[in-house]
Amino acid sequence: MSHTSDWPLPEGSLRYLVPPRLAAGLAQHPLTQELYPLAFGFYQRARGHQMQRQQHASELLIYCIEGEGQVTTGGQTSRIGAGELLYLPAGEPHHYATLEQHPWTIYWVHFSGSLAPALRQHLGFGGTQRTRWIGRQARLLVDFNGLLAAQQRGFHEETLIHASQRLRQLLCALPLIQPQDQQQAKLDLPALQNLMRAHLDQRLDLDTLAAKAGLSRYHFIHRYKALTGATPIQHYLQMKIERACHLLDTTTASWRHIAEQLGYEDSYYCSRLFKKVMGISPHFYRRRQRN
Repeated sequence: MSHTSDWPLPEGSLRYLVPPRLAAGLAQHPLTQELYPLAFGFYQRARGHQMQRQQHASELLIYCIEGEGQVTTGGQTSRIGAGELLYLPAGEPHHYATLEQHPWTIYWVHFSGSLAPALRQHLGFGGTQRTRWIGRQARLLVDFNGLLAAQQRGFHEETLIHASQRLRQLLCALPLIQPQDQQQAKLDLPALQNLMRAHLDQRLDLDTLAAKAGLSRYHFIHRYKALTGATPIQHYLQMKIERACHLLDTTTASWRHIAEQLGYEDSYYCSRLFKKVMGISPHFYRRRQRN
């Protein structure tokens, strides 16, 4: 079996490691030898969680439901966001870690058995494919929590035989899941942009906007930029500068007062943002408009 992370469990997290003696029995038992779990768990807001393996004896499936992380395998580094599955096959060196600024919450399971290679193909993780977006799926959460229920029953062969069947159910159901990005392919851009315009006098952050869209930060940025050509925060800043231009054009308000109306206490910082977007300072913009 692969070495599991020794990351210290915070409150609300679970980790179940099948003892080697029982794992050897599962590998021989006629009801489990085709597919059986070796370890599984749930890590909640797992700040500091990371793992690097050069030798990897079992299959590993991770389901991220909150936060973000990244994985490096096969010389490629990929971002993992909420709603994504990560599959790491036996024998493949890898390194994965949560992002400290937005720690992930994950379900995970190590497993083995003669059916494991066929299941990997059935799940769509053949070749170099290692991730799949499915969104937050209530059915999958039920299946993972059903697997985790084994922890309450202790280390018994009967418990692990049942857990093996729960694992088979979980894995075989994955190809039937309709990804949420196919069900909800479009962002509600008008609603998001109305929210931005309604808060030009404040400082909206990316987490607030992503929550409004019902997406992880990573997927929200990716989809918003694909639709508009700018990141959400870039667009929000552009809206602020557009408002500043309007106020410079139509009022005699001081720049300090305008900056305050845009949510900035530091008018010099706001002036630098204005110049970065418009190419000239607020003073020269107003002077040019009135000449």
